[in-house]
Amino acid sequence: MELGGWAHDLLIFLVAAGVVVPLFARVRIGIVLGFLVAGVILGPGGLGRLADDAPWLHYVTFASEERVAPFAELGVLFLLFTIGLELSAERLWAMRRMVFGAGTLQMVLTTILLAGLIAWIAGDLPAAIVFGLGLAFSSTAIALQVLIEQRRFGTEVGRASLGILLMQDLMVVPGVILVTILAGESDEPVWFSVARGIGIAVAAVAVILVAGRFIMRPLLAAAASTKSREIMVAIALLLAIGAAVATEAAGLSTALGAFLAGLLLGSSPYRHQIEVDIEPFKGLLLGLFFMTVGMTIDLPLIAAQFFGILGALAALLIVKAGLVFGILKAFGLQGRRALETALLLAGAGEFAFVLYTLARQEGLLAWDETRFVTTVAALSMMLTPVLGAIGRRISDRIGRSGHGEEEQKPEQGLRDLADHVVIGGFGRVGEMVARALETTSTRYVALDLDAKRVAEARALQRNVFFGDISRPEILERIGGARAKAFVITADIPAETERTVNAIRQIRPDAMIYARARDPAHARQLIEAGASEAVPEALEGSIELAHRVLEGLGFPGDAVTDTLGDLRRAAMARPAD
Repeated sequence: MELGGWAHDLLIFLVAAGVVVPLFARVRIGIVLGFLVAGVILGPGGLGRLADDAPWLHYVTFASEERVAPFAELGVLFLLFTIGLELSAERLWAMRRMVFGAGTLQMVLTTILLAGLIAWIAGDLPAAIVFGLGLAFSSTAIALQVLIEQRRFGTEVGRASLGILLMQDLMVVPGVILVTILAGESDEPVWFSVARGIGIAVAAVAVILVAGRFIMRPLLAAAASTKSREIMVAIALLLAIGAAVATEAAGLSTALGAFLAGLLLGSSPYRHQIEVDIEPFKGLLLGLFFMTVGMTIDLPLIAAQFFGILGALAALLIVKAGLVFGILKAFGLQGRRALETALLLAGAGEFAFVLYTLARQEGLLAWDETRFVTTVAALSMMLTPVLGAIGRRISDRIGRSGHGEEEQKPEQGLRDLADHVVIGGFGRVGEMVARALETTSTRYVALDLDAKRVAEARALQRNVFFGDISRPEILERIGGARAKAFVITADIPAETERTVNAIRQIRPDAMIYARARDPAHARQLIEAGASEAVPEALEGSIELAHRVLEGLGFPGDAVTDTLGDLRRAAMARPAD
């Protein structure tokens, strides 16, 4: 039985992900660049071009990027969805100056300057405008993934990059409309058509944000009430892809829709659990996306026009990085931050391929010219991880030399919490512990898998989230590696022991206080790694005996000593 086309491509991708990319990682080449290079080597422009002469290469190369592109796009959607989860509407509004100010200037000035340069060389103004517009976009997926790998997303550079990239996503509709105008299919004035496109984009975003608030959270609350991870994942996929389809229907970027869906859930108690559950899908599908970018690079064309492509690539990176640097400096970003951001955004983006395909269908672009520019765009995208690393090194070196700029600090979030208490379970016992911590102004984060209980706690402004504390990935997202102590209140023995083991994985020296069913269970938990285990039934009995002895008039010291002896004897008694 022969593998189908998609299964064959999937097998090659898994081999690349499991063998080729780890080899790149071992020589300190980032995962993103590893996937990009794998796509170049195994794609139709690399070894795939030789498959007709050597039939065995059909088994180890991709036939075309189009066949895997739909799956690859899902990786971008999930990336933007999780980016949205990390933010909130309030934090996005705080970035409005960067989005609408710096982002708009970057798109307009980069398009004008690149289009003018191309028109001066080639002489065809309409085609030059389309090429310049396409190259003005940067790769959202690659740039954000580089920031995440470098743990820089929450920094000033991360916020500046995200602000400009969001405006680029909003400019997709005006970009498509501009191509239609240049093709001569619209009788409207240019300014009116572009303004109409921007109006459509803003209206679509507003509708999604308003509708999502009344649809998304009730759906997730219903899914969470089932306590089924599979249903939670299904609902998360529905929300991300559904919002992407909605923005695509409005002519916007699908990535923007997924980002908005994540943004709506960014202030909800479900965000940490969702992020952990979709992480494996996001990572694999993003890798597939990076490989499809590598597949677009035409090696024979590069060999035939090496110096022309090299010159065009250098011009693109210099012009674009220079403009972004100047704009960010004008908007108050420190020099080394502006330089790091400019280098990260200097390459082209995936929307260039969409725009050029549309323009070719409209008869605006010739095939040879388009092939040349798309190769330059793909090469610039491939260089994005390298440029991001160079920008960071330069920034760090300037910072170490002490040129008067303060160290860049990440934005405070749950991941950055330290010396707090993590409470697992927010039922009767967990809430009592939380009240005790609140009276002493001790910071805490609580997790629970009861959606109704979480909603009630959050309505009271308590720091409670939906999530499974027995999963190390969840603990990492709430700063578990820096927590002062952990309190486990679940009364299910197997669940409590699993949670103790998970905590020990990320914090071997943690103080862990656990609720136990009885003395035998308490001993098991201490053997598993708990610092203290309190048997609920025993403590209830001890408290009752305390009240009885006090009521009978026994002296306080005698009562304390007697009950202490009873507690020690019960804890030392072997299990039946």
